[in-house]
Amino acid sequence: MLRSVFLPLILAGAAGVAMTAEADTLIHAGRLIDGRSDAVREAVTIRISDRRIIAIERGFANAQAPDSVIDLRQATVLPGLMDMHTHLTSEIGPKSYQERFVLNDADFTLKAYANGLKTLQAGFTTIRDLGDTGNVTVALRKSIESGALIGPRIFTAAKGIGTTGGHADPTNGWRKELAGDPGPKSGVINGVEDARKAVRQRYKDGADWIKITATGGVLSLAKNGLNPQFTPEELAAIVQTAHDYGMRVAAHAHGAEGMRRAVEAGVASIEHGTFMNEDIMRLMIKRGTYYVPTILAGDWVADKAKIDDYFPDIVRPKAAAIGPQIQDTFASALKAGVPIVFGTDSGVSPHGENAKEFSLMVESGMDAMKAIQSATSVPAAFLGIDQDLGSVEAGKLADLVAVPGDPLADIEMMQRVNFVMKEGSVIVP
Repeated sequence: MLRSVFLPLILAGAAGVAMTAEADTLIHAGRLIDGRSDAVREAVTIRISDRRIIAIERGFANAQAPDSVIDLRQATVLPGLMDMHTHLTSEIGPKSYQERFVLNDADFTLKAYANGLKTLQAGFTTIRDLGDTGNVTVALRKSIESGALIGPRIFTAAKGIGTTGGHADPTNGWRKELAGDPGPKSGVINGVEDARKAVRQRYKDGADWIKITATGGVLSLAKNGLNPQFTPEELAAIVQTAHDYGMRVAAHAHGAEGMRRAVEAGVASIEHGTFMNEDIMRLMIKRGTYYVPTILAGDWVADKAKIDDYFPDIVRPKAAAIGPQIQDTFASALKAGVPIVFGTDSGVSPHGENAKEFSLMVESGMDAMKAIQSATSVPAAFLGIDQDLGSVEAGKLADLVAVPGDPLADIEMMQRVNFVMKEGSVIVP
């Protein structure tokens, strides 16, 4: 029997147990983009057993049993997609700034679960979550890993780290009686010792990554979206302590100076990179620092900034200015050869629409195959999981998606995922 999971049943609260196939499961793929090669293979059979791909065969092999064949002969099959910048506990809208006052951690947990399902249904079987509420994504990751819940594979930074008044200070815009003076436990630091303690707290909380806000941001209730917000000494302490605990650091950064400090400190990735200049591009290439462009988020906030009262007054001009710049920066970084890995900042834009990023990348000059690889083999290597994921190869876990047409001819096909398999279990049949 084919292992399968039906999402409507799960959303209704029913519990299901996936059964292991006695015979191999065969996928007849009309086209195969394996995530690693630039060549497209046609008319192949992907043979799956015990969660893994055991062979890729030429032609459409015969099955031992009728129900062990999945017919994707009219589709293009690809590896499960990966998004390196999401926020499952949030989705920005006119009411989102009030949610922190009326919602509890349990509410955010349910939002994260639902958003994770949307993401998985859209073909993204692995995500990196860079900032949540109440360490919800740590608990969600554990439940998914145990098999209790269905969702994408999660690598999480839990609560991001900022400085007092900075982009990750959760009390920005609050009146003083409510704001108080949050510290390292809440992800707000001032000085080297605070920096070390905040990293260790994230480790204690169960985070996989450290997320810092190296500059101001667009959506926080603070005026400046570009200024550097950590000293070099604080950044060095964060990166060193993270490495001591087996973690790496992702740095939100819009302005050039904060970006430069973060790269020099040794962060693994720059998120957004809006006003990245040529010197920083060269430095990132030299250091092997990855760029996570999140063009979709920039495009989305710029569009919503045109709507009266959608954002608070302090946010609207930042969204209007920073949003359009991200796509231009991506084009320059691509031309310069900066290492690029796919990421959307979904949670700013709606969850489940992650694949729109592909169209924006291609529109900005990226080859369609390279865009697909930026969401498959490239992030797998970036996360250090390429021995199991990121490409369709014998021995890899059976994370597979399919689209009905040819995404190399029409990249918008990536927004029409109509089959999803995670570790041999069918999520979207």
